[in-house]
Amino acid sequence: MTDSTGRRVTANLSLTLDGRYNGPGGPSDFGPFAPYVTTEVARDHMTRIWEGGTTALLGRLNAEGFMTYWPPVAEDDNADPRDRGYAKWLVDTEKVVFSTTLTEAPWERTRVVNAPAADVVTELKATGEGDILVNSSASVIKALLSADLLDRLYLMIFPEIAGGGQRLFDDGLPASKWTLTHQETGELGEIAMVYDRAR
Repeated sequence: MTDSTGRRVTANLSLTLDGRYNGPGGPSDFGPFAPYVTTEVARDHMTRIWEGGTTALLGRLNAEGFMTYWPPVAEDDNADPRDRGYAKWLVDTEKVVFSTTLTEAPWERTRVVNAPAADVVTELKATGEGDILVNSSASVIKALLSADLLDRLYLMIFPEIAGGGQRLFDDGLPASKWTLTHQETGELGEIAMVYDRAR
């Protein structure tokens, strides 16, 4: 469903073997993910997700966490260059934050929207260029999967069963077929995968 601008809609998320994007302790429980997020494969994967991106879509919770954590990394000469590259991209790129509670954008180059993700993405695809990246925000990814608006999925699979927590792929999603276009396995058993929507 690529419009005349050719903009792709991409999304990245890390999942456990049992398909969770957080642990049983709730949205801030990233215990099952901690050992893997700074591996070579994970850092290379993070670079892969943003290189073609010109717009970042974020849910409010992720936006608040990201924009607290990443800007200092962009200025940190001791940070891993891949982390610094992502941080600089996030600070400098156009950001769209989905929120029903924020009334004004708390960061530069950011606008807050209170509208369905599918409507916002359809509008973004009609103008501009470059990938539209849904940045680890599962609620936005789920909405776009439901509307079949995602063109690419960047997934990290970590070799842990969380046993609880929220799942990305809920029952009731429309059936769809995907093509594996990249795969890389790390020393800890983490797997980076890129899937493109087969249309």
